[in-house]
Amino acid sequence: MRYRLLLPLVLSLAAAPVLAETCKYVDKDGRTIYSNVQVKNARKLACFESPAPPPAPTGTTPAGARSPAATDSSRPKVEPNTQRQRDNDRRQILEGELAREQDALNEARKALAEQEAVRDGGERNYARLQERLKPYQESVAMHEKNIASVRQEIANLK
Repeated sequence: MRYRLLLPLVLSLAAAPVLAETCKYVDKDGRTIYSNVQVKNARKLACFESPAPPPAPTGTTPAGARSPAATDSSRPKVEPNTQRQRDNDRRQILEGELAREQDALNEARKALAEQEAVRDGGERNYARLQERLKPYQESVAMHEKNIASVRQEIANLK
């Protein structure tokens, strides 16, 4: 019984902020505040009504919802051979990009290994060594991430 009495109260409290209008306030420091609740120690300048949603055209689906018939008829048709050629071109481009990234990764690893082998006299502190190696390590990580992304794109192709 108690829950039946609380439900309308909870629902009305949840809907109250939705019905409130937004007002523009200026506080004592001159800051402008837009709020849907009264702001203490501030002067109300103006209130705004929330814009009404645009009327939906008749015979269409709501925004965000797609009907298969409307979607198919509004899109241009692509011949299967043309689409196949586009997919092949995209695969070739991605494979070329993958090969370039793998070469760049090999170069970055080589540069990192060279830098790890070099010890400057002023780098007796391990933190300085890490600071010097950081750009090389970041380069290797970036190329590894790029390779993973390109491989994912290739896997997503039909």
